[in-house]
Amino acid sequence: MKPINDCITISEFDSGILHITLNRPAQLNALNADTLNCLNDIFHQAKENRMVKALLLTGEGKAFCAGADIKQLASLNASSGLSFARFGQSVFRQLELLGKPSLAAIHGVAFGGGCELAMSASIRIAADNAVFGQPEIKLGVIPGFGGTQRLARLVGKGRAISLCLSGRRVTAEEALQWGLVTELCPADQLINRAKTLLNELIQLSPAALQSILTVIHHGYDLSLEEALELEAAHFGLCCATVDKQEGVAAFLEKRAPVFHGE
Repeated sequence: MKPINDCITISEFDSGILHITLNRPAQLNALNADTLNCLNDIFHQAKENRMVKALLLTGEGKAFCAGADIKQLASLNASSGLSFARFGQSVFRQLELLGKPSLAAIHGVAFGGGCELAMSASIRIAADNAVFGQPEIKLGVIPGFGGTQRLARLVGKGRAISLCLSGRRVTAEEALQWGLVTELCPADQLINRAKTLLNELIQLSPAALQSILTVIHHGYDLSLEEALELEAAHFGLCCATVDKQEGVAAFLEKRAPVFHGE
């Protein structure tokens, strides 16, 4: 897998983990059209590549991502702004629905589109120096890459309204207390901790992981009855897999299971 430009770097596979690093440190990894196009291509290839079992997202330099590139924002009008928002939303939705676990390891700032990108990942952990926010209101716009919706789902409607209206910054500790991230660690331990978590996940059944992500994301906005039926359908699908047979056999035989995603 190769990125289309140097705004993003990707690592070699590490036990099936694809490490994606935003690489515009001089711009605090701000998201421009090239970066979004690159992410779009990488996510598409990662979904199709069976060797990729999980994704790790990080930022080069002092920040995870400071948001959308302000120079590009300055040129947007109603029509181009609509297109830019829709494209960013589609890229982040692709990550969310990848069917493979993803983890955003956040240090420094995660503002605007950076916070929105992090919220699209399956899991978020943060360095204790991380700062979050949706400051778009201070530029006369609103979050456009899913921030108003995912933030409300993660931290609650009231907090999301307050944060988006004020544009205020959220400390790492607040983010942990509110459920925006699930864990904090020292900055110098962030990447190793992220890889440890992902390495634990990729030992599990890929089929079950995909079903969990699908059922939670698609079932969240369904009625309870519809969501339960979706859950039951995916439970049935998992019961038909080789992974389920291996998992049950390993439990009964008191050994560690070896899953193959079949």
